[in-house]
Amino acid sequence: MVKIASTFGRSGTHDFILVRASAVIMLAYTIFLVAWLVCNPAVGYSEWVTLYSHLGMKIFTLLTLTGLLIHGWIGIWQVLTDYVKHSLLRGIIQFIFVIALLAYWFTGLFVLWGV
Repeated sequence: MVKIASTFGRSGTHDFILVRASAVIMLAYTIFLVAWLVCNPAVGYSEWVTLYSHLGMKIFTLLTLTGLLIHGWIGIWQVLTDYVKHSLLRGIIQFIFVIALLAYWFTGLFVLWGV
Protein backbone atom coordinates (compact mmCIF):
# COMPACT_ATOMS: atom_id res chain seq x y z
CA MET A 1 0.00 0.00 0.00
CA VAL A 2 1.38 3.39 -0.98
CA LYS A 3 1.25 6.13 1.62
CA ILE A 4 0.92 9.69 0.36
CA ALA A 5 3.32 11.88 2.29
CA SER A 6 1.39 15.12 1.82
CA THR A 7 -1.84 14.01 3.47
CA PHE A 8 -2.44 15.08 7.05
CA GLY A 9 -4.04 11.85 8.18
CA ARG A 10 -3.14 8.27 7.52
CA SER A 11 -5.97 7.58 5.09
CA GLY A 12 -9.03 9.09 3.46
CA THR A 13 -11.17 7.92 6.36
CA HIS A 14 -8.82 9.48 8.88
CA ASP A 15 -8.82 12.75 6.91
CA PHE A 16 -12.64 12.64 6.80
CA ILE A 17 -12.82 12.26 10.58
CA LEU A 18 -10.25 15.04 11.15
CA VAL A 19 -12.16 17.45 8.91
CA ARG A 20 -15.46 16.70 10.63
CA ALA A 21 -13.98 16.94 14.13
CA SER A 22 -12.24 20.23 13.35
CA ALA A 23 -15.48 21.57 11.86
CA VAL A 24 -17.36 20.68 15.06
CA ILE A 25 -14.71 22.44 17.18
CA MET A 26 -14.86 25.57 15.00
CA LEU A 27 -18.67 25.53 15.11
CA ALA A 28 -18.65 25.25 18.92
CA TYR A 29 -16.21 28.17 19.14
CA THR A 30 -18.37 30.27 16.82
CA ILE A 31 -21.53 29.49 18.77
CA PHE A 32 -19.77 30.35 22.03
CA LEU A 33 -18.50 33.70 20.70
CA VAL A 34 -21.88 34.64 19.23
CA ALA A 35 -23.63 33.75 22.50
CA TRP A 36 -21.04 35.72 24.47
CA LEU A 37 -21.51 38.76 22.22
CA VAL A 38 -25.30 38.55 22.57
CA CYS A 39 -24.99 38.39 26.37
CA ASN A 40 -22.48 41.29 26.43
CA PRO A 41 -23.79 43.94 24.01
CA ALA A 42 -21.43 46.73 25.14
CA VAL A 43 -18.09 45.06 24.57
CA GLY A 44 -14.91 47.05 25.02
CA TYR A 45 -11.23 46.31 25.19
CA SER A 46 -11.31 45.37 28.88
CA GLU A 47 -14.07 42.78 28.28
CA TRP A 48 -12.06 41.15 25.48
CA VAL A 49 -8.95 41.05 27.67
CA THR A 50 -10.97 39.55 30.53
CA LEU A 51 -12.45 36.89 28.24
CA TYR A 52 -9.16 35.87 26.66
CA SER A 53 -7.13 36.02 29.88
CA HIS A 54 -8.81 32.86 31.20
CA LEU A 55 -6.81 29.68 30.65
CA GLY A 56 -9.88 27.81 29.40
CA MET A 57 -10.51 30.38 26.69
CA LYS A 58 -6.87 30.31 25.64
CA ILE A 59 -6.97 26.52 25.32
CA PHE A 60 -10.32 26.62 23.48
CA THR A 61 -8.98 29.25 21.07
CA LEU A 62 -5.73 27.36 20.47
CA LEU A 63 -7.71 24.16 19.88
CA THR A 64 -9.86 26.05 17.38
CA LEU A 65 -6.78 27.45 15.62
CA THR A 66 -5.35 23.93 15.43
CA GLY A 67 -8.66 22.72 13.98
CA LEU A 68 -8.50 25.53 11.45
CA LEU A 69 -4.97 24.48 10.48
CA ILE A 70 -6.00 20.83 10.04
CA HIS A 71 -9.23 21.70 8.25
CA GLY A 72 -7.50 24.14 5.93
CA TRP A 73 -4.63 21.83 5.08
CA ILE A 74 -6.81 18.81 4.28
CA GLY A 75 -9.24 20.94 2.30
CA ILE A 76 -6.58 22.66 0.20
CA TRP A 77 -4.76 19.36 -0.35
CA GLN A 78 -7.94 17.74 -1.66
CA VAL A 79 -8.76 20.66 -3.95
CA LEU A 80 -5.23 20.92 -5.32
CA THR A 81 -4.86 17.18 -5.96
CA ASP A 82 -8.17 17.23 -7.84
CA TYR A 83 -7.63 20.35 -9.94
CA VAL A 84 -3.89 21.07 -10.24
CA LYS A 85 -2.31 18.24 -12.19
CA HIS A 86 1.18 19.73 -12.60
CA SER A 87 3.06 18.37 -9.57
CA LEU A 88 5.61 21.18 -9.29
CA LEU A 89 2.93 23.87 -9.37
CA ARG A 90 0.82 21.92 -6.87
CA GLY A 91 3.84 21.57 -4.57
CA ILE A 92 4.56 25.30 -4.72
CA ILE A 93 0.94 26.20 -3.97
CA GLN A 94 0.81 23.69 -1.11
CA PHE A 95 4.01 25.11 0.33
CA ILE A 96 2.56 28.65 0.24
CA PHE A 97 -0.59 27.47 1.99
CA VAL A 98 1.38 25.57 4.64
CA ILE A 99 3.44 28.67 5.39
CA ALA A 100 0.27 30.80 5.61
CA LEU A 101 -1.54 28.31 7.87
CA LEU A 102 1.46 28.00 10.18
CA ALA A 103 1.81 31.80 10.27
CA TYR A 104 -1.85 32.08 11.31
CA TRP A 105 -1.39 29.45 14.00
CA PHE A 106 1.78 30.96 15.47
CA THR A 107 0.32 34.47 15.31
CA GLY A 108 -2.70 33.23 17.24
CA LEU A 109 -0.43 31.49 19.74
CA PHE A 110 1.69 34.57 20.40
CA VAL A 111 -1.31 36.90 20.60
CA LEU A 112 -3.18 34.54 22.94
CA TRP A 113 -0.39 33.99 25.40
CA GLY A 114 0.45 37.68 25.34
CA VAL A 115 -2.92 38.57 26.88
